[in-house]
Amino acid sequence: MPSASVTAGAAAPLLEMHGIVKNFPGVRALAGVDLDVRAGEVHCLLGQNGAGKSTLIKVLAGAHQPDAGMITWRGEPVQFRNPQVAMSLGIATIYQELDLVAGLTVADNIFLGRERSRFGIARPAPANEAAGELLARLGHPEIRPTAEVGSLPAAAQQMVSIARALSQDAKLIIMDEPSAVLDNEEVQHLFEVIRDLTGDGVAVVYISHRLEEIRQVGDRITVLKDGRTVATGLPARDTSTRQVIELMTGRDIEYVFPDRRAVAAAEPLLSVRDLGLRGTFRGVSFDVAPGEVVGLAGLVGSGRSEILETVYGARKATTGTVTVAGRRLRPGSVAAAVSAGVGLAPEERKSQALLLGDAVYRNISIASLARFARGGFLTGGSEKDAAREQVRALDVRPADVTREVRTLSGGNQQKVVLARWLLRDCRVLLLDEPTRGVDVGARSEIYALIRDLADRGVAVVVVSSEIPEVLGLADRVLVISDGSVVAEEPADALDEHAVLDLVMEGTVGSRQRDGRQQATAAPHEGDVA
Repeated sequence: MPSASVTAGAAAPLLEMHGIVKNFPGVRALAGVDLDVRAGEVHCLLGQNGAGKSTLIKVLAGAHQPDAGMITWRGEPVQFRNPQVAMSLGIATIYQELDLVAGLTVADNIFLGRERSRFGIARPAPANEAAGELLARLGHPEIRPTAEVGSLPAAAQQMVSIARALSQDAKLIIMDEPSAVLDNEEVQHLFEVIRDLTGDGVAVVYISHRLEEIRQVGDRITVLKDGRTVATGLPARDTSTRQVIELMTGRDIEYVFPDRRAVAAAEPLLSVRDLGLRGTFRGVSFDVAPGEVVGLAGLVGSGRSEILETVYGARKATTGTVTVAGRRLRPGSVAAAVSAGVGLAPEERKSQALLLGDAVYRNISIASLARFARGGFLTGGSEKDAAREQVRALDVRPADVTREVRTLSGGNQQKVVLARWLLRDCRVLLLDEPTRGVDVGARSEIYALIRDLADRGVAVVVVSSEIPEVLGLADRVLVISDGSVVAEEPADALDEHAVLDLVMEGTVGSRQRDGRQQATAAPHEGDVA
């Protein structure tokens, strides 16, 4: 594949950061970081969770002020005293946790703070037109500028955030895990947009835990570890995965999944029968035995996450049943699911699973508060002691259970979510994108935790956008396409190409079925479900 920028190697530095230090109470987040970015290149920033990547880009975006070090922009020393200064110089940031305003329209979000007006009166028509042009450039003309952002799926919201960066006439765009919620086709289109940008001289700082993406889109690599630069300027396409992992972790980690163990014949612990959610998925049936890991594979938008949420009761099924250990669950009742021993680790852990401003111990104990209540009051000591046991068992770092959970890295936040359900002694665990935004070192730990849970007799269902992850973790795989199960096979009987072929065949078949149904349907309003 051609380089994302043929001139990147000869270009002078657009941005230089030397010896950047940033301290927080009790923590040195950055201990001397060096980074230089050239106009027209894709510079990939790598490191484990907690290495300092997020803090560094917040310094670059003007959200944090460094305690030491120097930053130069186009050869001149500069201080990003606030985000407005960074934006005025042409630096745009797309954060992993999207900072969009759910109640505003797409166009309003794209031009937030830069509203188009005349004589002090807002002019929505020009903003809508400009927003439509930006979204068409990104290959998503179907996203309406007048739609509320909160009504859009995650992938569409990501595109809106990218459109906002493009609208700022940016000279440097920072992209933090931009592909995390995109399917493969959308990722490839994103790469085309990036190549167009770098061809126009725009620099991109690209952060991703998916090392295969780095070779596709990157020019050079900088690796952070423990708040320091351990390598910089490495060629993205010629640096081996093993070398990158060794630099990130300080040790050699093999990319392997825990060994599968034979699942003993047993009555299903979880039984899903003909489950459907109008307009999203239909006719989904599967069983999960104690100790078994079942994976749901499919593209973004296929209905995978919605299936998990419906089993958990966060969505009310329109058809079908969910049974746990012979007990039929009440549709649309999270309380009934949790009482029966079902736990969910959702895709958006920060917004859907964690109380970011609360302590680690409270995030672990929140599903089991009744066991810590005495006379209607919580006993904080026992609550913290129970959380400490889980923190030790899962090696959550740092091990301080009174620390705010927002200060933990992505991998350790995911461990806190898992600890919640371990403390609850859940029998069925539903995992939606369990390693999203998690570095390679923490991934291997989470994989081992999932397998350990299965070995204890927990029935596990895993959804992941990364097909190799589903195939590596699961004992059995259901392939989902357009809201239907199109195949069910042992994981070792499939590979990535076979899964994608099944997805594509299922999509075509679904469209053909929908076409036949529309052609034969009687034209009466009452016939439409």
